[in-house]
Amino acid sequence: MQIEYQTQRLSLRFFMLMLVLFVIQVGYGMLLSVQQVDPTVLAGVMNFNVARAEHLNLGILWILCGFIGAILFVSPLLSKREMFAPWLIKLLFYALIVIVLWNMFTLRLAQVGIAGWWHGQPWLQQGLEYLEPGRIAGVLVLVGFAILAFVVLRTFPPVRQWNEIHWGLGLGVSALMVVWVFGLFYVARLDLQEYFRWFVVHYWVEGVWEVIHITLVGFLLVLMFKVDIKSVGFAVFWGVALVWLSGLIGNAHHYFWIGTPAFWQFWGSLFSALEPLPLVFCFWHIYLDAHTNKRPLENAPAFYFILGSVVLEQIGAGILGFSMTFALTNVWSHGTWITPGHGHLALFGTFGMLGIAAAYFAVPIMRQVNNYDQRLGKLGFWLLLTGMLGMAFAFNLGGTVQIYVYRILGLDWFGGDVAHAMGVFKLLLPLFGVLFAVGALVVAYDLITLGRRISAPAGTDAHGGAATVHPVTRWGRPLSGFEAGIWLLMMWVFGAIITLGLLSFNLPRVRVEGDPTLPYLLAGIGYPGLLLVTLLFVWRFLASMEARTYAVETPSLLRILPAQA
Repeated sequence: MQIEYQTQRLSLRFFMLMLVLFVIQVGYGMLLSVQQVDPTVLAGVMNFNVARAEHLNLGILWILCGFIGAILFVSPLLSKREMFAPWLIKLLFYALIVIVLWNMFTLRLAQVGIAGWWHGQPWLQQGLEYLEPGRIAGVLVLVGFAILAFVVLRTFPPVRQWNEIHWGLGLGVSALMVVWVFGLFYVARLDLQEYFRWFVVHYWVEGVWEVIHITLVGFLLVLMFKVDIKSVGFAVFWGVALVWLSGLIGNAHHYFWIGTPAFWQFWGSLFSALEPLPLVFCFWHIYLDAHTNKRPLENAPAFYFILGSVVLEQIGAGILGFSMTFALTNVWSHGTWITPGHGHLALFGTFGMLGIAAAYFAVPIMRQVNNYDQRLGKLGFWLLLTGMLGMAFAFNLGGTVQIYVYRILGLDWFGGDVAHAMGVFKLLLPLFGVLFAVGALVVAYDLITLGRRISAPAGTDAHGGAATVHPVTRWGRPLSGFEAGIWLLMMWVFGAIITLGLLSFNLPRVRVEGDPTLPYLLAGIGYPGLLLVTLLFVWRFLASMEARTYAVETPSLLRILPAQA
């Protein structure tokens, strides 16, 4: 595939910035995992709370870089013309660098007591979790989003010519800007301030980013598999509709324990339970789109990360989100390690992997590399996927112990009782973190140097196999719709076990008598089962796709499902 419009090349700088910020963010994550084991590491130099804030903020910023890069790459293709005002995009890039540096600089000032909202300096440092940078950075971000929305909407054709992909991206970039405005308010009452904070943090994630995610996944599948754009448009329409129908009120599960009215516990629980619907829909559609025809995987790493994005969205945001957003389960799980277990899978899995997928799709085209060595990309994917699933395992089982020791037994949080009980899981974090960090370095190296290395060793193809055909093995046989449904059902069965485990903390036997057997047993079955099934399903799905490349002939049992089904 050749690049069609020169302004598509503007996306390359955002992808490269994404990779640099991703590696730095993983570095902060590694430091945090070590400080969980030994809190004295770098104490006074890089305190835990500052490193955590840097980790969270960079996580948002590098994902935004990936989204911007992906949107800039596909917008000219959607519009069939060059990008409007490319100089504004260049300005946006440099503004983004200034925001990153400003964020890191002011957090450092806050640690040494120079900046901070408690000193009456909200313009330097705002002090709201996830939104720590001061209002100066907030205004710059708003201007940046306005530039992005203006350029994309001016590049698009007249509204009467829009299809569902145009509408999805158009609404997404506009909503990015509008929702951010709530982050610029400052209200003295903390409960009211929390409304506005959650508007930004979770309407972004559960309302706006989801819309962009569904749209970009759909269009990338159109480009990769030549899927019928009308069928993808149908999926995008229903995906976006379901996201907004469920997510706008479902966001109320963040209002449970912050001094807001109690009626949110009912409405938040009800609509939160509906939020996995669009995720199941997206999961199922990627199966249909990938099996519409028998095309071999020309760019395997790009599809690996697209699939990883949709599957981790299903288990991180969908299943684990579902398990902890009922008021009866959230009362135990909120503010514990259960939350980062869900958050890491949902944020990195859903949005981070999509940015990397877009980079793997776009960078070879922009660098005019027709047959690059894809083995490093695949290796990076498996390292990142396994590392992230391992960290989620440590977070969730550690969180279950944390709930029991801290909230049931009421032992001292700061006295070390909780830390001692969670010791094993605190050790697992840096172990799986190393695996993830190596994966991040492999992916960053591969994408940054792509096109500047030898394409593939002699005698092998881009997938790392001998340049000959092979018979399809049993594990690589075509994946039928029935089997895909069974895998999905197994994930939700383990999700139900996890949910029951959290609900069991309400039982008198656990809550009053202090017997942890049932929640520990259900968590011990549910979390490892869910994460293992996820790993095996991804392996099975990709093996069936890879087999197309090497198959002698396609088995007659392959069911070619129409995308409209």
